[in-house]
Amino acid sequence: MKKLYIISSISLLVAFFTMCNKASMVDESAYDERLSGGSSTVFDATSKAFGHAFDGLNNRDAQVHELGDGAFGQTFVAAPALINSGLGPVFNNVSCISCHHNDGKGTPTAGFVNSSLLFRLSIPGTDVNGGPLAIPNFGGQLQDVAIFGKQAEVNMSISYTDIPFTYTSGETVTLRKPTYTVTNSYLPLPANYLISPRLAPPVFGLGLLQNIPEQTILSFVDKNDANNDGITGKANFVYNAHTHKTELGRFGLKASAPTLQIQVAGAYNQDMGITSYVFPKESSFGQSQSDNINDDPELADSILDATIFYTKTLAVPARRNVTSPYVIQGKQLFMQMNCSGCHKPNLQTGVDLNFAALNNQRIQPFTDLLLHDMGNDLADGRPDYLATGNEWRTAPLWGIGLFAKTNGTPFYLHDGRARTIEEAILWHGGEAQKSKGKYTQLSKADRTKLISFLQSL
Repeated sequence: MKKLYIISSISLLVAFFTMCNKASMVDESAYDERLSGGSSTVFDATSKAFGHAFDGLNNRDAQVHELGDGAFGQTFVAAPALINSGLGPVFNNVSCISCHHNDGKGTPTAGFVNSSLLFRLSIPGTDVNGGPLAIPNFGGQLQDVAIFGKQAEVNMSISYTDIPFTYTSGETVTLRKPTYTVTNSYLPLPANYLISPRLAPPVFGLGLLQNIPEQTILSFVDKNDANNDGITGKANFVYNAHTHKTELGRFGLKASAPTLQIQVAGAYNQDMGITSYVFPKESSFGQSQSDNINDDPELADSILDATIFYTKTLAVPARRNVTSPYVIQGKQLFMQMNCSGCHKPNLQTGVDLNFAALNNQRIQPFTDLLLHDMGNDLADGRPDYLATGNEWRTAPLWGIGLFAKTNGTPFYLHDGRARTIEEAILWHGGEAQKSKGKYTQLSKADRTKLISFLQSL
């Protein structure tokens, strides 16, 4: 009996340490390419494709996910109110779902109820934690809406300039370059202010991305471009306001949030003016718009935690048309042009001891979660921790082929300037310049194959 116990114990230890091995790129052979999220893949190609929970949640987890789902869709109102109180006094939108339409991308408008575009703000320099330096009386994000009786910080307007692009084969495409104008500022902004547009990204699959081991992400850094492909990549290390530690950034368009807790709580605080145990101070703290109501934190701990769990347990939609010759040839072109240098197709998650559904999953997010210089055309000129004004985190490509269904009208890139995947590719520069150059030299038929592959994701 004792011998059996020892053997069993050794087996468990071997299994545990095997699970803790570094995750890495994995072999594509003998694998169903439709399973973008591993066992957390859902087969739905409708407008609701991004809104499904992981399969197999136990009863308790399913209830927490449903509670978070409800909270994600709740509209907040100004205090005092019996339900969903605490909106503002200055804010960008009234609910999570108002920005993340169908749990997907947002709409790049300003000042409208369906707007999903916000603007980060700072002045040159860094704060005590190495982050962007907030502007007194404005903070780190512009809030362009206010509750009754209060004044929004600014009004924002967007205009576009058409920019023609001509392929070597003669076909033309019209790109559009946005210009952002600040008006009706409630106080004068300093002359050296820095502004960065950010379009709400999809929220599915985030639990899987959080569970990619740090050493896997850091292994993709090629600081000195040893392979001479023009791609280096850089990790962003950022301050965690809850743990009070510097940690690897994973979420946000410049990888400025280390965890889903910070990402979700930060959105409640900055986008809606809702305080919580993570961010207990109002976004308007110290400003003349502050309501001075002693009701902080405004969001119950259980509701915040449920919303975080909801984003952690949203499944990934399956790939489609994976056996199509056009899609297969398009993937080959994707790899040959080294688009995969940043958009890593295959990763494996590590181990979450508290949530086994995330463990050791072979996923296809098409990202390395690193920062890359995307060139001057896409630059916002605003540093964010270690991210320069030219650098953005590699956007995951899973689900990109469903944006038209989930969002109605699809928008791409960090500010939604691109209306098609083709336009998004043509805006690439910097570390992606070589790959874009190869794309522009393809025949129209081959470009169609590449787009077909991307639409299968």
